[in-house]
Amino acid sequence: MNESRLKISLSSLAILISVILCLILLWHLRGLLVTLMIATVLAATLSPIVDYVERFLPRWLGVILAYLIIIAILVGGGLVIGPTVFTQLQRLIQKFPLYLEILGNTAENLVMRFGITEPRALELIDKLLDLQALISWGVRSSQKLLLSSLGVTKGIVGGVFNLILSILLSGYLLAGSDKLIKGFVRLFPSPWNQRIEAQFEPVTERMGKYIQGRILVSLVLGVAITIGLKILGINEFALGLGVIAGFTNLIPFFGPVLGSVPALIVAVAQGGWVFLWVLLLFLVIQNIETYVLDPLLVGSSVKVEPLYQLLAVLGGVQVLGIIGALIVPPWIAGAGVVLENLYIEPREKNDYLES
Repeated sequence: MNESRLKISLSSLAILISVILCLILLWHLRGLLVTLMIATVLAATLSPIVDYVERFLPRWLGVILAYLIIIAILVGGGLVIGPTVFTQLQRLIQKFPLYLEILGNTAENLVMRFGITEPRALELIDKLLDLQALISWGVRSSQKLLLSSLGVTKGIVGGVFNLILSILLSGYLLAGSDKLIKGFVRLFPSPWNQRIEAQFEPVTERMGKYIQGRILVSLVLGVAITIGLKILGINEFALGLGVIAGFTNLIPFFGPVLGSVPALIVAVAQGGWVFLWVLLLFLVIQNIETYVLDPLLVGSSVKVEPLYQLLAVLGGVQVLGIIGALIVPPWIAGAGVVLENLYIEPREKNDYLES
């Protein structure tokens, strides 16, 4: 009895030590893991294009063609709207201190108009209206998020290198997906090898649809805000503010709020009614996104509860910075497929048969 207990204890200790060593190794390789996560998300996003082209051309050629199409779209879009966006953003940066000053004066006038005289209330309002402190806080928070992302990738040069490596890895994953999957599932005994192999297609589909949906929603939102701002008379920065809103919208939940702040600050300088119309514009567009576009283009394909998506964004930001907010949610969506197919459905089936 004592010998068997000793054997069990030694085997348990060996397993525990192995797990700890694996965790330490993964921590030291976290930069490579992030690169692999980004590459997997890119591969899942481009997979439909490659699968379609494969009907007519070899798969490796389809991968090259898919990347050429994406590069052509990005370069073409940059050439068409890039100069205008750059000019507007440069002008916006130059005028932004003036807009902040106007915002502060407007807020002080509102305080005086409402006749607030309570010392504690005035002290609280002064702190809220301390634009210099708010700007410093925003800059520090942005730097912290950026440094969190760069810390994983070992600086700016490392970040650029990892981005290039992610693109190359995603191309390799797309071109040799069948061989990679077969080689991976051979590590598992039967029937788990077949079950795991069956998960790759739905996982890839759900991860890809998540990113495709977010890009499409962000594109629609950016165009709608640009047109809306032009109609409301903010022609000077309409395209630049629309691009900012579109890019920030790629981050679920918090991105739309961040994207609306510059436009609202500019609107304050145009007058009270313009501010109210711009605020109404963002509220209407955000409600359309929340209740129409997201459920139609993202939620219906991802099938992940909004709470879990929110937790994925928060956890991704805490661990990986801005990069985490973009790549962790699709991984949670893919993990949901595995959990559903390998645990929840078999358990419900067993419960039904037993009953």
